[in-house]
Amino acid sequence: MDNVEVFDTGVKGRGLRTTKDLCAGEVVLAEPSFAAVVFDSLSQQVCHSCFRRQANLHRCAQCKFAHYCDRTCQTACWDEHKQECGAIKKNGKAPNENVRLAARVLWRIQKDTGIVSDSQLTSVDQLEDHVADMPADNLKELKIDVHNFLDYCPNTRHGVEYISHIFGIINCNGFTLSDQRGQQAVGVGLFPNLCLVNHDCWPNCAVILNHGKVELRALGKIAENEELTVGYVDFLNVSTDRQRALKHQYHFDCTCKSCSKNLKDDLMMAAKETEGNKPSDELVKEVQELSLECLAKVEAARTAGDFHEVVKLCRECLDKQEPVLADTHLYQLRILSAASEVLSYLKFFSEAAEYSRRMVEGYMKLYHPNNAQLGMATMRAGVTHWHAGLIEVGHGMICKAYAILMITHGPNHSITKDLESMRMQTEMEQRIFKQNECVYHSMREAALQNKPMGMMAEAVTQPIKAKDQLFIDKP
Repeated sequence: MDNVEVFDTGVKGRGLRTTKDLCAGEVVLAEPSFAAVVFDSLSQQVCHSCFRRQANLHRCAQCKFAHYCDRTCQTACWDEHKQECGAIKKNGKAPNENVRLAARVLWRIQKDTGIVSDSQLTSVDQLEDHVADMPADNLKELKIDVHNFLDYCPNTRHGVEYISHIFGIINCNGFTLSDQRGQQAVGVGLFPNLCLVNHDCWPNCAVILNHGKVELRALGKIAENEELTVGYVDFLNVSTDRQRALKHQYHFDCTCKSCSKNLKDDLMMAAKETEGNKPSDELVKEVQELSLECLAKVEAARTAGDFHEVVKLCRECLDKQEPVLADTHLYQLRILSAASEVLSYLKFFSEAAEYSRRMVEGYMKLYHPNNAQLGMATMRAGVTHWHAGLIEVGHGMICKAYAILMITHGPNHSITKDLESMRMQTEMEQRIFKQNECVYHSMREAALQNKPMGMMAEAVTQPIKAKDQLFIDKP
């Protein structure tokens, strides 16, 4: 924690700033969770200790709810799980993840107080709950959670007001945890130091889960005494939509430079220009409305598992979009993303590769050059090109993704290590391709028969359930 200090930002309240100059990719701070739980829907597929997603997990013999990789993970988690285990056994079932996380937070506060180490910069009690700012529907949900908590922990010494405070803290400070591949959100945790980092739509830091800890990493050079910021929401939305989402979830009005100056909004909603000519405003509006309708149908078809319908909808929509919307238009990028992902899953790699290339080219004009989501999207596009036999383009994309993820994830993250293996594999194949194309294609077909490079296949043949997202707020 020598790299940072708490300071008063003024309007935004407390924040963190650097105490020395930082370089791109440098770890500013690393922090284990104060408490964390696996999502209800993935309780049998994800280890409740290390949050790795895998098959054949071992179930807790007592509560029959928690699952672990092995005895090592179970032993490591026992201190957190033992009270939970007894409560689940007594109730006969586990409550939802919000109630389970609140219980774990309160049990730890009761045992260790709100500060568990000298490196913790703030106590859990000092985090903002925004209960007073909640709309009626959210307050109703909070009351239900408090009622369920009291059924789950009837002997708690805490009153309703304090329990509500903890639920409020979780609501606006919880951090969504991803699996080891960064492919799916699998749980939620509370990280007190991370909660001190304020939001900016064009942040100077990224947050990554690595070996059970969150790491705050510098995205570029950061000067001494400069405030550290992260993005609470995805930048790939126009400023008014980002502001609306931030106000709803985190109860503040974003006045960052990107929002106050509406930076890149024009690109995100741009019409296509051909030789100085643009389509009419009426046509642009019509295609945008059609796109929104299509995106809703695509999501419904994806949820239903009707992937061929997804492809049909995307193709039809792209035919309407291409003459009208620019390559950076959000609606076109979202259709390209859905189409490339599902076509890869269906193993139509050539078509998927073209869509993924266009998507990444649009992303590169909008995202920060060291954005983690840009790196992941570029990686998947590179692997899709590799599967399509387009080795040179695929290798180039994998190298670009590796350069980004070395900064956002670091060299020791499992994603970066797998990406390094991909880079070496595609580099070797590219050399063979340049020497003799016929030999390359023969070797490639043989390799695909044996299904090498499992991560390469996984990166494009599993529909993504949820993206890594950050949900934190300032105290």
